[in-house]
Amino acid sequence: MILSDIPQTGMEEKKLYRELARLLAQKKINRLLAIGERLCANESLIAQHMKADMHFFHSTEAFISLFPQLSFRDETILLKGARVFQFEKIDHLLAQQAHQTILEIDLNAMAYNITQYQKRLRPSTKLMAMVKAFGYGTGSFEIANLLQFHKIDYLAVAYADEGVELRKAGISIPIMVMNVEENSYEALLQFHLEPVIYSFKTLKAIDHFLRDAGIPLMSVHIEIDTGMNRLGFRPEQAGELGRGLASGPFKVQTVFSHLAAGEEQQQDEFTRQQAIFFEDAAKQLEAALSYPFLRHLANTAAIVRFPLLQLDMVRLGIGLYGIDSASCDQIELKEVATLKSTIAQIRTVKRGETVGYNRKGVANENLSVATVRIGYADGFPRSLGNGAGKMWLKGRLAPTIGTVCMDMTMIDITGMPDVEEGDEVVLFGPQLSVQRVARWAQTIPYEMLTGISHRVKRIYFQD
Repeated sequence: MILSDIPQTGMEEKKLYRELARLLAQKKINRLLAIGERLCANESLIAQHMKADMHFFHSTEAFISLFPQLSFRDETILLKGARVFQFEKIDHLLAQQAHQTILEIDLNAMAYNITQYQKRLRPSTKLMAMVKAFGYGTGSFEIANLLQFHKIDYLAVAYADEGVELRKAGISIPIMVMNVEENSYEALLQFHLEPVIYSFKTLKAIDHFLRDAGIPLMSVHIEIDTGMNRLGFRPEQAGELGRGLASGPFKVQTVFSHLAAGEEQQQDEFTRQQAIFFEDAAKQLEAALSYPFLRHLANTAAIVRFPLLQLDMVRLGIGLYGIDSASCDQIELKEVATLKSTIAQIRTVKRGETVGYNRKGVANENLSVATVRIGYADGFPRSLGNGAGKMWLKGRLAPTIGTVCMDMTMIDITGMPDVEEGDEVVLFGPQLSVQRVARWAQTIPYEMLTGISHRVKRIYFQD
């Protein structure tokens, strides 16, 4: 952790830094780089309460002057500083040591999006947030921690190992696991994860496991297939399912179904029919179980388009990240993710020469071409090559030229005389919506976000 003095808390100074040391020790921070006069003054006090590799600097400038002597390798680094300490200078130094393609995550924007959806919910309606697939490519714990702070009622992950990772990182709110495998049953119990039961085979397997382990009760969720035809019990199976649940070691927390086309107006009649099937199945289950459970059907799009389907809880997914999947202009969102890279080299390509593999990029005139440090291994699709995609550079859009390579992509910067090697290039972000880029790539924003490689460094910002 790189930390500055903490001004204007209203706490007595020694009490403040004693509590700080306790929290750092509790969170198992194993390296502390402390910056500021007050931290330096309380160095011995902090050292009494935590065991870690610690270094103290009187100012940000002092830290920067000694930066070449500090080694950073295989570490997750949290920068936490008051604005007066200008930690963006430190962030820049750290970024220079890494792969220069980065994904910036604006946690303030995500908090804003959460609020926008919360304002549209009935007071009694709970909120489940989808953090599967590495938080739609933006990170797992970092996103879940923000959601926990904003008192989200439930999290949902795809597989048990995603839930285990969150529990180990200190996330305590309920977690629903949507796709459970038999080899993960022990982890479900150990880390208090709640599985989705979507077939009689799964029901019997978990039942046998719990009885063999002597576990009297497990919290579970039931998935009903009302027309998605992916996973779930058919509505006509609700009676048999209810009897199986009632006689087994299960406590049903929620019953839910997936809308197949909640964002598409031309499919609204199908959506309404799904809701009817779901409500009928849920009533049969409630009668069999003789106790209440939460119902949830509405996804991100349906929260806005079908307020009557909010029921007891809704599932918020892509909307968290600022993407209005319904495209209905009824909600104002802020995109959370910005994908950036830098220019490695600029060259002149003469008329008649070609650019890239298979000579796909042909220069019909003398061109200025920049090579950008990103490729399909980073998650920039090959379909965006040969002019299909563009990048934001110095306030303008520069088209791709030639085929997207594994680690590099070339763009045509002819007519942009102010561009230099090392300049920043935005692949998507506030200046260039990920929705627009997804259309160029003939895909959807979900795939663009989840396709960003883990080798791309994530940087999180929050005021």
